[in-house]
Amino acid sequence: MPTDATTGMATRLERHGPDRVVRCFTQRPAHVNQMWREAARWRPEAEALVCGERRLSWAMLEDQVLRTAAGLQALGVAPGDRVALLLGNSVEFVIASFAVQAAGAVLVPLSTRDQTPGLAYCLQHCGASVLISDAALQDRWPAPSETPALKHRVRVGVPPEHAGSFQRLVQHAPLADCVAVDEDGVAVILYTSGTTGFPKGAMLTHLNIVHSVLHYAQALSLPRGVRGAAVVPLSHVTGLVGLMMVTLGLGGTLLVQPAFKAADFLRFAARERMGFTVMVPAMYKLCLLQDDFAAHDLSAWQVGGFGGAPMPPATIDQLAQQLPALRLSNCYGATETASPATIMPAHLTRAHLDSVGLALPCAEVAVMDEQGVELPRGGVGELWLKGPMVVQGYWNNPQATADNFIGGFWRSGDVGSMDAAGFVRVLDRHKDMLNRGGYKIFSVEVENVLCQHPDVLEAAVVAKRCPVLGERVHVFVAAREGRTLDAEDLRTFCAARLSDYKVPESYSLGREPLPRNANGKLMKRVLRERLLSENHPLA
Repeated sequence: MPTDATTGMATRLERHGPDRVVRCFTQRPAHVNQMWREAARWRPEAEALVCGERRLSWAMLEDQVLRTAAGLQALGVAPGDRVALLLGNSVEFVIASFAVQAAGAVLVPLSTRDQTPGLAYCLQHCGASVLISDAALQDRWPAPSETPALKHRVRVGVPPEHAGSFQRLVQHAPLADCVAVDEDGVAVILYTSGTTGFPKGAMLTHLNIVHSVLHYAQALSLPRGVRGAAVVPLSHVTGLVGLMMVTLGLGGTLLVQPAFKAADFLRFAARERMGFTVMVPAMYKLCLLQDDFAAHDLSAWQVGGFGGAPMPPATIDQLAQQLPALRLSNCYGATETASPATIMPAHLTRAHLDSVGLALPCAEVAVMDEQGVELPRGGVGELWLKGPMVVQGYWNNPQATADNFIGGFWRSGDVGSMDAAGFVRVLDRHKDMLNRGGYKIFSVEVENVLCQHPDVLEAAVVAKRCPVLGERVHVFVAAREGRTLDAEDLRTFCAARLSDYKVPESYSLGREPLPRNANGKLMKRVLRERLLSENHPLA
């Protein structure tokens, strides 16, 4: 039986589903409930959850989860039923998430940034029977006629005497034990952002989540009892799996911030002795821009994951200077991979800035051409990802599942390559790759160069239509605080570092941060729409 050289954990091939044979860790928790129940038995008096002034021990968290699970059963929730959450980062989000698992139901986290039409679609599409929502978001609830399967609407933030109060659920006698679940059963439905058309509900199984927890723990050398901070939305895959499930799955302490503000985060991380988090590169840069960064005792911060965009070398170097004990690792994955598929070993991050790392022990990465044929090492094609962390498909959407999943592989839509040593590079999304008169331009390469400019906070390249060349390079650039941007200066800077056809030819300069979704990823669709409304003559 093979043993992975980097983790020491034995793996084996297993069949999961009708057409999937994937490499799995031989020794693993059977499901999500086993992970957190074992942690509660191991550390009953230790802190499990910190949010603001609220602190719950593992014994307290277990008690409230099992009480809430009993409350859900009293509402009629049965195994396999869908329970939706419309909650921000909070104690209630964590309790409700694990209570849904304890009841054997399926968790459906919804973004608090979504509006009524989007919420109505997701609730109706998944057939949720219960919605647990922040009372302050009640004005966004769809009308009952739009969600006929929704039987109960539970509000967080109202007293227990109010009908439908979340506190009433917590007042039930606790379940004696969690409902039995199968590791191939659906644990979570996460709706993708859906840049075109309706969002798709990725079905995360217990097997998917358990393997992501083990992958993170092994690749990042996370200790049991780690203090991990969730500063990205818990309703998205990084927050839900990469931070909440990982930290609590390791019997650690989950440090929850309702929203990311660099100044608040630094104070919180220092006070709570944070050891681990995952953020987008822009968040790290915003932290370094704080005048009092060096005044905070961040010596406990040992592990920093990042993803969603490349980390500028200047940011890596500044972090190494300010926090020499911090290990930075690029983590590449998606909702459909239940978080990571590749992770960069921290000691190689600086030497391989253009790579998102190596395939994880149970992951398989293939670079495929348009005919579905694997390319030789160094070839550029679409990244296909396979493993026990890859989801089964999309809820109630067989066509999208058939289009995106082939033989156990998920077609990522990312253009990339893999070198002879196995380092994976993500060059662009298919839709973000530019074609300028036959020359292909990967936007990430141009963005990386611009982010090295001392006056640039962040940059995003989009295609500008051209009747002659097809597409030309346009870039949106946000200035660092107190700095002024000049288009000609940026053009000269890029010309010294890029091939001539890659140099941006028109610019949108501003001081406001570029638009991002709730998970911190750039929303290029918004920028494309903005470009269409602007007039940018080419020089």
